[in-house]
Amino acid sequence: MSMKPDKKTQANQLDWFTILVPLGIMLSMAVFFMIRPDESAGVLTVIRGFLGDDCSILYAVVGIGSFLATMYLAFSKYGKIKLGGKNEKPQYSGFKWGTMIFTSTMGADILFYSLCEWSMYAGEDYIQAKGVQEWASTYPFFHWGPIVWSFYIVLSVAFGYMLHVRKRDKQRFSEACRPLLGKQVDRLPGRAIDFFAIFALLCGSATTFSLATPLMSDAICHVLNIGHSPAIAAVFLLIIALVYTIAVLLGMKGIQSLASLCTYFFLALIGYFLLFGGEIRYILETSFQSIGNLVQNFIPMSTYVDPLRKTSFPQNWTIYYWAYWLVYCSGTPFFLGQISKGRTVKQTVLGSYAWALAGTALSFMILGNYALAQQMKHGLDVTGFVAAGGTYSQAIIKVFETLPLYKVGLVLLVIAMISFYSTTFDAVTLVIASYSYRRLDKDRTPDKKLMVFWAITLILLPMVLIFREQSLYCLQSVTIIGAAPVAVIVTMIIISFFRDAHGFLKKSGYRETVISADDTEPGE
Repeated sequence: MSMKPDKKTQANQLDWFTILVPLGIMLSMAVFFMIRPDESAGVLTVIRGFLGDDCSILYAVVGIGSFLATMYLAFSKYGKIKLGGKNEKPQYSGFKWGTMIFTSTMGADILFYSLCEWSMYAGEDYIQAKGVQEWASTYPFFHWGPIVWSFYIVLSVAFGYMLHVRKRDKQRFSEACRPLLGKQVDRLPGRAIDFFAIFALLCGSATTFSLATPLMSDAICHVLNIGHSPAIAAVFLLIIALVYTIAVLLGMKGIQSLASLCTYFFLALIGYFLLFGGEIRYILETSFQSIGNLVQNFIPMSTYVDPLRKTSFPQNWTIYYWAYWLVYCSGTPFFLGQISKGRTVKQTVLGSYAWALAGTALSFMILGNYALAQQMKHGLDVTGFVAAGGTYSQAIIKVFETLPLYKVGLVLLVIAMISFYSTTFDAVTLVIASYSYRRLDKDRTPDKKLMVFWAITLILLPMVLIFREQSLYCLQSVTIIGAAPVAVIVTMIIISFFRDAHGFLKKSGYRETVISADDTEPGE
């Protein structure tokens, strides 16, 4: 978001509906999880059974549809549209832009999943029948690959077009639906869209924090040789919230600096595994094989929904990952659209894919395949350890113990995770605070007190989930519930964008050169 000093924001009217209703529901969920953990798990199971199982086709169709939409955007006439004026230059260099794309969308969960996701699949009958070596290393590339990134990329184009070309002054999910809904955006349908956007962000942050924070606390407890407790994990949550709050209050300069710092810590962790792990050949060969396997099977994997539920693998995993990314669609794509000012639609789509896939692939290639090598080559039975009651965090620490100076590696992991968390949630905090206004000009930022309020609010539900030590299944269920309405809204935004952009190109007299905001009147 733009970070110009803002003294006029105080005069903007707060939208108490979009602040209080999602907050009230989230607090109610937190209380329910705290005082009735067993009943809450049962409720989540029932709701997930309907949304994640009976409605799984919804997520699958939206996933493949979003990916195809990005490809069409890049290589059609729409790719010529410039996000800004004719003489507009990109705000950031390619490196700064790329690091902000990767770090603002990747929480610490990428490090958690990179190290253990393969083991989650290795115990599945579906994967065992197809071959653990080949497929346990392939599915992470698929679940963190082009389809999930397409959710962010197609929306970042739609939001960037809305802000920089059509110059609309509302930074909201609902505003992107105006070409389709018209004046209904200012009424109940628009309010409902914004409500679901904030609710989804709260669900997503709860899942992300609750998954990876215990790993950080376990790692530090192991290094210091002290007993683990949920209270230590809660302290880490507070530290993370403090870091990303400071970053967002410092403005875009603080977010840029944190993004660059996060990238350096990430590369240092990757280098640690490569230099000291001794598995370079295995890592490279397994990665090469897995990427080839993904390319050959991309369409069957994208459309596999197991109608007979012989294994329910896509419902348990693929649908969950599509949902996991969808819940952040109401937050991070706004940020990506803002920082892409000055680039064409084609440059935004292809550049985002390049930076995003390179970062995620590197993480799973090095960290994931090193951990897989310990099981396949050296007898470290990670899947057996988890099946016997061990946690994934404890299993990851066992992987680190195979490395020299592993305690140094664990400290580096914790620092990298804190920086990843912070770069993701400084952007989310900024966006969710913008939703709290009925109208907020695109060159204005929310009030700092409001940003602090949301920064604290984002950690409340995760704090409860950590203390109640909810299972992975329950955490996944929270995400799937939050993502269901977002899947529908994303479809509406894609339709709205094409409808509006088609009219824009027609009025500007489409030609083979770049079409910019200067070709029509602002807001036309």
